[in-house]
Amino acid sequence: MAGRKTQYLGRHIMIKGAFADKLLEGRKSTTIRLGVVKPRYREVIIHGHGRPLAKAEVVGVRVKKVSELTEEDAWRDGFRSLEDLLEALRRVYGDFSPDDPVTIIELRVKQRLDQLDASDPYLGLEPADIARLALRYLREELSEEEARILEDLTRTNSIRSTAVRLYGSIERRFRVRRALRRALNELLRRGLIRAGRLR
Repeated sequence: MAGRKTQYLGRHIMIKGAFADKLLEGRKSTTIRLGVVKPRYREVIIHGHGRPLAKAEVVGVRVKKVSELTEEDAWRDGFRSLEDLLEALRRVYGDFSPDDPVTIIELRVKQRLDQLDASDPYLGLEPADIARLALRYLREELSEEEARILEDLTRTNSIRSTAVRLYGSIERRFRVRRALRRALNELLRRGLIRAGRLR
């Protein structure tokens, strides 16, 4: 198991097209990565097809050797067989040995980003979610002030706290709301997130 350093997984997890769809449909519940991978956060955003797809919770992390992978591991990862899984790992990582470690990260989708709550002013998203998505996909369009507001929201997840931290007064929260609303509208306009039907 030597030779591969521990990697850390951030807030954003990229999953290729068809496998991302399987995750959303419940036909995939894990992502397998070569090496020892440690998620930094319990809640992550899944991306695929060039856009954000879902908020998910990391519900389990297991490390085993390549040689210990099973047909069930392959099936839970959205593959038809263990051989298909190993072939996919080779395409991504190149050669590896049976003794190399793999990390199985178990995910549970909490919220799809293409079926958001149209009746909620922020579509059922937390301020920090909107901020993270905007900073990832809209960075070029953000003013300096908007970027500063959104960066702070990723830490506080609170419109009030960010208003106090950046402007010294809760009375200035309209500035935070304005930046958040503009970011949300632009994410919607670009089709990066979608609201479901009103019930």
